[in-house]
Amino acid sequence: MSERILIVEDEETLSSSLRRVFLRDGYEAEVVDNAESALEILDKGIYDIIITDIILPGIDGIELLKRIKEKFPDQTVIIVTAYASLETAVEALRAGAYDYVVKPIIHEEIKQIVKNALKQRALQAENVLLKKQIERQYDFSRIIGESSAMQKIITEVKKIADARSNVLLLGETGTGKELIARAIHFNSSRADKTFIPINCSAIPENLLESELFGHVRGAFTGAITSKKGLFEEANGGTVFLDEIGDLSIGLQSKLLRVLEDHEIRPVGGTQSIKVDLRFISATNKDIENAINEGTFREDLFYRINVITIKLPPLRERKEDIELLVRYFIHKYSKELGKPVNEIDNEASKILKAYHWPGNIRELQNIIERAILIAEDGVIRAEHLPEGIKTERSFIHAALGDKLSIEDYTKAFIQKYQDEFNEQQLADMLGITRKSLWEKRKRWGIARE
Repeated sequence: MSERILIVEDEETLSSSLRRVFLRDGYEAEVVDNAESALEILDKGIYDIIITDIILPGIDGIELLKRIKEKFPDQTVIIVTAYASLETAVEALRAGAYDYVVKPIIHEEIKQIVKNALKQRALQAENVLLKKQIERQYDFSRIIGESSAMQKIITEVKKIADARSNVLLLGETGTGKELIARAIHFNSSRADKTFIPINCSAIPENLLESELFGHVRGAFTGAITSKKGLFEEANGGTVFLDEIGDLSIGLQSKLLRVLEDHEIRPVGGTQSIKVDLRFISATNKDIENAINEGTFREDLFYRINVITIKLPPLRERKEDIELLVRYFIHKYSKELGKPVNEIDNEASKILKAYHWPGNIRELQNIIERAILIAEDGVIRAEHLPEGIKTERSFIHAALGDKLSIEDYTKAFIQKYQDEFNEQQLADMLGITRKSLWEKRKRWGIARE
């Protein structure tokens, strides 16, 4: 369908000329010679662009612009003026005009302005659509789980989503902490503002302060220009600090000041900038233990955990595995273009019996891999990794050999160290990474 243009112009020669130009370019163009008629016609139809002269009989173009913006805030209006004064331009733009054109009108100029305006409208519409899709993606129906533990969390998240209070999410790696953080943001009054996730362990320590707070020109070698930090970019929205337990003591002190004063100061800067932020933090570490060891500030802990939500590991909500499997089968069969829609009983039993050290993320990866190699539309046991199929036999063998806890731990590390990373192994054994390292050293088990 052609874009519609309304021309409000009392000079008949000019209005006829403009109409011919736009009709020739494939637009629908209508003409009225006064503001009152324009307001009347706008109540009956929708126009993509309105082009209006400032000097009109009766209501002038600026007043028409103001009235249009009151009723239709998103309407694009281009002002035509015979006087190229700065005051006229400023007044038109302040009233909400997209742009202004000075008489005598050059056809190519006004055609280009209209094209630019339509392009901007299309981008804005696309952004609105994209935002709605994102909001739908993170509504509560996307938090999958019928277990009592997950239903309790969903109820709690609904209650606290629109609060201003900071939230601390606790749970092992892969339990869905970022999904919960996004659900909180997109179901709050901040949903139309920015959500910025920051992995505190992924950004090198020497760059993290500049990334968070920004810097001024010349603050350090290589700071050729000033740069906004992520905290300033997120102003009015939500910051998700993942793996906050890995933040250095120095940055913890600076973050505490942001939480207390609602101000940030760029690296090398002398002026503070006011910010309105909600912080959602997450960690898989024992923060209280870190406080006792002196690696995490107690006062910061009390600031970030006004509301605490603990996400259960997948092994403690095995009744949700079937639901998650079904969801990931649907998701990846569609994304990968493979018509897989079933999982046989044997494969399903293996998934339910597995310990899941990598939690939902590990299950997601396993289902994606299985869909890639499945051949007849069904996921079978042979499509699952060997490691998850042999876990039960290993435990049975350990029980049969009557291994001590120490011997079992040693055998477990040797068997699974090529399959899982250090954090996953430690989680599976219920010990810290430091304890795992000490056991390796004592037993002489090198990581290959």
